[in-house]
Amino acid sequence: MKLGIPSSPVVRGIIVLAAACGVGALFWWRGPDWGTVGHAFDTVRWEWVVLAIGLNLVSVLVRANAWRTVIAQAMPPPHPRFPLVFSAFSVGLFANAVLPGRIGELARVAVLTRKLRLQGRANGTWAALVGTVFAHRLFDLVPTIGLIVYVLLTAKIPHWAISSLAVVSVIGLGLFAFAFASARHQSQSVLDGLGPARRVVEMARHGLGVLHRPGPAAVAAFFQCSGWLCQFFAVYTAMRAFHIHSPLPAAGLVLLLMNVATLFPLWPGNIGLLQAAIALPLASYSVPAGKAIAYGFGLQAIEASVGVGVGMIFLAREGLSFAMLRRMPAAAEAEVPQDEGEPSEDRGEPRARARVSG
Repeated sequence: MKLGIPSSPVVRGIIVLAAACGVGALFWWRGPDWGTVGHAFDTVRWEWVVLAIGLNLVSVLVRANAWRTVIAQAMPPPHPRFPLVFSAFSVGLFANAVLPGRIGELARVAVLTRKLRLQGRANGTWAALVGTVFAHRLFDLVPTIGLIVYVLLTAKIPHWAISSLAVVSVIGLGLFAFAFASARHQSQSVLDGLGPARRVVEMARHGLGVLHRPGPAAVAAFFQCSGWLCQFFAVYTAMRAFHIHSPLPAAGLVLLLMNVATLFPLWPGNIGLLQAAIALPLASYSVPAGKAIAYGFGLQAIEASVGVGVGMIFLAREGLSFAMLRRMPAAAEAEVPQDEGEPSEDRGEPRARARVSG
């Protein structure tokens, strides 16, 4: 008997909601003394919280720069200016924080595609930008491997965490090998004469083109490593805010495991699952469960304050609503055949002539 994934969004939503409620009930029933969790917030040192928020903001800035470096290798000049890329990247962070799945990755593509279309650059944009998002995420493998080596050598790692990190490493290296083999720089291929489907595939391969350019690839990897380093110190300073005086390797372990917990977003924020992933490794450092859970909620709020706060600013700046944000990825994808064909004027349709300053 073959079991398929329900096609109805309502059914899928009910399943996800039931799973989230089950995890929440288990978390409440078998969790720590919730009075202790609440009291942990009474003594929070807010100056450390502000510093952690600032470090997360710097992380967003440098990671957006990494994406722009990847984009520059995926399409001919003129390339999108940094304010445009940062705006789209921030909207994507907001979508990832408040919507299930990785909708934010397609949302940032949709926002930037919309801006480039207004500038008269629609052809191939969507497919190429999807490839750049994949390539951009692949560069996370560089700091991830470095951090894994660091915590293996220095941190107190639970046995279950070692197997999780090994699986993530193998999957990441496999994806990187596949992407490297598929990548093609935009100057190395000719799109004339290709059908719409093949043009989409070819443009998506252009998005991975940075993998065949050692210089830009090194720059993108540097920005991603810098972003992770800022997050690493944000995790450490947030520990100080909650009077957790564990050493730096503990912060590295927390950063790794919280990224593993959010790798497959089952519901918005993976609330509950994320706190467990943060609190369990801290038990090895004799951190009380109540304080560790409180720290988990606080750390998630610190990260969300940047993603949601900055994202809402740019969502408003783009003139978009929350409902439009949910529809944008599907709408952008539906327009691919038009983008990959001839310019709209050739079919008698007016092309948008608006010019957007970056």
